Amino acid sequence: MITKNISKQILLLVAICTFGLGCKDKLDFLPNQPLENYVKVYMPEAVNTPVLKSFKITDSVQTLTYGAVLGGKDYATADLPVTFKVNKAVVDSFNLANKTSYPVLPDGSYTLSSVSATIAKGSVSTAPLSIALKTNGAGAMDALKVYVLPVSIASAPVKVNEALRTTFYIIKAQPDFANYPNYDRSTWTILGFSSQEANGEGTSNGRAIFALDGNTATYWHTQWSGASPVPPHYLIIDMGASKIMHGLSFVGRQADAGGKPNEVNVQVSQDNMTWTNAGTFNLLNNKDLQKQFLPGGFKTARYFKVIINSAYNGSYTQIAELNAF
Repeated sequence: MITKNISKQILLLVAICTFGLGCKDKLDFLPNQPLENYVKVYMPEAVNTPVLKSFKITDSVQTLTYGAVLGGKDYATADLPVTFKVNKAVVDSFNLANKTSYPVLPDGSYTLSSVSATIAKGSVSTAPLSIALKTNGAGAMDALKVYVLPVSIASAPVKVNEALRTTFYIIKAQPDFANYPNYDRSTWTILGFSSQEANGEGTSNGRAIFALDGNTATYWHTQWSGASPVPPHYLIIDMGASKIMHGLSFVGRQADAGGKPNEVNVQVSQDNMTWTNAGTFNLLNNKDLQKQFLPGGFKTARYFKVIINSAYNGSYTQIAELNAF
């Protein structure tokens, strides 16, 4: 395995030789990069941490995968024993850095297949290990509650890549989304909003109504022309009739700029006067359809309020499509 910096050096050397600038055995201008700096053990799952996984509520065992890999350009020259642990000590710092408040997955609702493995001589990785999860029955995780499970490399005979020592699994057990289609929005109206951009986004964007128009190319954007209100931002929706609210679905603006919702709180009401908290969750920073069951359980309501407490890379926010199911 060759690092990006070493790869750049090789490409530079090829270019020098190709264009007739001369080559020599030693290139003094290349920085010294000892290969031992890259011989480190790490968790490959940590590269894309946190790992977000939702599991169906079922009696069947469902699993996550973990393991360790040896970085560097060579295979292991001897057996390398690696141990793992559930590292609860890092949860507070993770929640602080990500503006979350996930509790640790309860003991008894998961089982690690092993806390030790070996990167065998002549290999670069351990055999895959598994975490068995219990989503139903005695000792199972609570339905619709989001947990974090941090699994770390506890020890290894070579250096550990500290940035990739721990994989944070964000885990939730929930019913099957396929059984909960979105509601018809033809009778819905927007009763209120914190702000909207009625001018700067043109005539077909920016206003709150564009979050309900069925077109992912249009979007609600909080005000930025003349004023720039900060979070929390909100929309209040009247569904026209009382319904059982199981959850909400979101589509972010189809652009790479900031402002996509991060922490979202939902409140529900039957009369638009008395409001009940239905839970808080976090969305991903992407353009995809994201469905979320209400963390506080299913609620009967006619009105709901979506409150965006924080957004990615911006104090403003924007939503292309908003629905309930």
